[in-house]
Amino acid sequence: MISVIDRYILRSLLTNYLIAMGTMLSLYVALDLFVNMDEFTEKGYSLPIVLRNMADFYWPNLLLYFKELSSAITLFACVATLGRMRKLHELTAVLASGVSLYRIAAPVVGFGVATTAFLVLDTEVFIPPVAHRLARDHDDADGTRAYQVLFLRDRDNRLLSAARFSPSTQDLSRLLVITRDEHGDMTDMLEADRAQWQPPGATQPHGRWKLDRGRRTSRVRTAAAGLGPTERKTVEYPAYYESDLSPEAIQLRQSEGWMRFLSLSQLDELEAIAGPNRAAVIQSKHARHTAPLVSLVMLLLGIPFFLQRSPEQMISDAGKCMVVCGLCYVVTLVAQGIHPAGASALPAWIPIFVFGTLAVVLIDRIRT
Repeated sequence: MISVIDRYILRSLLTNYLIAMGTMLSLYVALDLFVNMDEFTEKGYSLPIVLRNMADFYWPNLLLYFKELSSAITLFACVATLGRMRKLHELTAVLASGVSLYRIAAPVVGFGVATTAFLVLDTEVFIPPVAHRLARDHDDADGTRAYQVLFLRDRDNRLLSAARFSPSTQDLSRLLVITRDEHGDMTDMLEADRAQWQPPGATQPHGRWKLDRGRRTSRVRTAAAGLGPTERKTVEYPAYYESDLSPEAIQLRQSEGWMRFLSLSQLDELEAIAGPNRAAVIQSKHARHTAPLVSLVMLLLGIPFFLQRSPEQMISDAGKCMVVCGLCYVVTLVAQGIHPAGASALPAWIPIFVFGTLAVVLIDRIRT
């Protein structure tokens, strides 16, 4: 049952959370815009177009910025609430009434669990549909830049390449698709002068590429050598090429670290066809599993520094909290950047083991 003190704490937590979220996201955007302003203006667009490109670039990136700052936002809201109660001697009054400090921590931890659930919702529901927008560079906010595509793997283990891909028109020039068998030998080769994307609709359940002058050359027999003049082969002229590599997927794959934009279900599908990249997919999945836990661990690390009856040494305790929680944040980033040769889950879980143990020790030392 929610008591009066619980409602009081939750109301303060929500206020501080909204303030922290607005402030941190605004600062993130302002700093990024300050560094990359020339990227938006280098094409000589008019001011209204530049402003439109900025808005189109930053609104989906706010979801990504929130994902990166969510743990810090939650931590700030919780320690600010407890720090204010400590400074105004409210914790002393609560203790005098016979209420334990652990009881005061209950709504704070519950609020942290709720905001962590919102973090999971952001990464699993909100970010994946706009992942291709997050893959854009600052100087391509309007999505008009065309570029080369080299050997992207699709769900059927085929390799797609194109001399030119245009995200704005959703077409490929000089398409080349190579199909291989389980031994890695090429079995057929599809070429086309141009391919135009046709999204799924009533007539076709899956998206496909409409080919101009499509030509598929297939090998009749298996051989170690490639297609050549002495090898028997058949030639077809298909009108369409069905693939899960939509324009959005191709645009996403051009981004370094694009796996972090995918949901867990998409990572599961990718793991089945990842081939040599399977270890990176597994590590990305473990990093996704540990992200909410790290957020809660950081909260549990920060609470003990402010859950005290004495209002003295507030600045000293705040500094210790920043050092410990900042160290946890940095170690998490470093651990997620470690890519061992095998599909090891240990690096992603190191911060949980180390700082989770430290959080338990600090909470046990609270004088209540």
